[in-house]
Amino acid sequence: MSADEPIFHVSNSMEFFGRLIANYPEFWRKVGNLETKLLADQLENNELKSPVYVTGLARSGSTILLETLAQIPGVVSHRYKDFPPVYTPYWWNWFMNQAGAGAGKPQERAHRDGIMVTPDSPEAIEEVIWIGAFNQLHNPAVSNALTAAAANPEFDRFYREHLKKLLLSRGGSRYLSKGNYLVTRLQYILNMLPDARFVIPVRHPFGHIASLMKQHDLFSRGQQNNLRAREHLKRVGHLEFGLDRTPINTGDNITTQSILKLWDSGEEVRGWARYWNQVYGFLADQMLENPLVGNASKVIRFEDLCATPADTIRAMLSHCDYPAEPEFISSVAAGIHAPSYYTSRFTEQDEAIILEETASAREKLGYTD
Repeated sequence: MSADEPIFHVSNSMEFFGRLIANYPEFWRKVGNLETKLLADQLENNELKSPVYVTGLARSGSTILLETLAQIPGVVSHRYKDFPPVYTPYWWNWFMNQAGAGAGKPQERAHRDGIMVTPDSPEAIEEVIWIGAFNQLHNPAVSNALTAAAANPEFDRFYREHLKKLLLSRGGSRYLSKGNYLVTRLQYILNMLPDARFVIPVRHPFGHIASLMKQHDLFSRGQQNNLRAREHLKRVGHLEFGLDRTPINTGDNITTQSILKLWDSGEEVRGWARYWNQVYGFLADQMLENPLVGNASKVIRFEDLCATPADTIRAMLSHCDYPAEPEFISSVAAGIHAPSYYTSRFTEQDEAIILEETASAREKLGYTD
């Protein structure tokens, strides 16, 4: 057994119930609809006000931003403990409360990046619902982008009601989400929720790609001889790293296939750099070409977050229309710093490749080196 395999332990109960729910999305949507019907009176006056979505490539600082925003009073997000029974948030929360489930002891998450989590920590869980409704979202052979033209009224209704039930179950007023794959769904989300706000973390490709490669190596080692872990990550929609690594196809089939070929041939640096350029170039173009997306989006540069955390957090809170209490900002800012648990080991040739491959998106995002 690899020394890294234990960090991807999946319990028997998680394996069983994860399969039970992820493999039968139509059935569980019906159960979710029943839950909604029985809660109709309580949901009638619930308002979905300006939900906030944190979305960008993994390792861009998205978890720090998520955890910061999740501390705002009234803000509700999905949590680790919401999987597997994602489709029935109200009943599951009621059950957990009746069972007296505690928060659990904080543990470092599988990424080994110093971030401590419990079952109550906010996490990207809603991807399960998207996967159950749109079966091509993780197929790199086709575009994964969802626009307003791809509207699915049944899903839209279910999704809005799901968020209302989550707010109701936790006594909140604002929904908060993190999802790396939401980068190709901004137009779709705005069509459902016109007052949604997007926080888009980005990081200079030198540090970003170094972190992506580190995580990919860790996940790949941890998944060796661990089919259960691989299947679990597929079910929850986490294919950013590891043996089943799958790039997001933003609609450029040629570039996506070239990225896969680079990775298959062992050209990790060039593959990741081209992927970084594809995703962030797509986001930058969306913000420029679609005023609705542009106005709803706030780019947060990782370097700014580390260098001037208080100012960066204050600007993010303002964009999200969240209260910007000075004491809260100072408290959060004090714990933010540049990562120290690894260093980039790129050669001059590696850096030249990264600069070459990412030139277009870097320019659009204001990176000059």
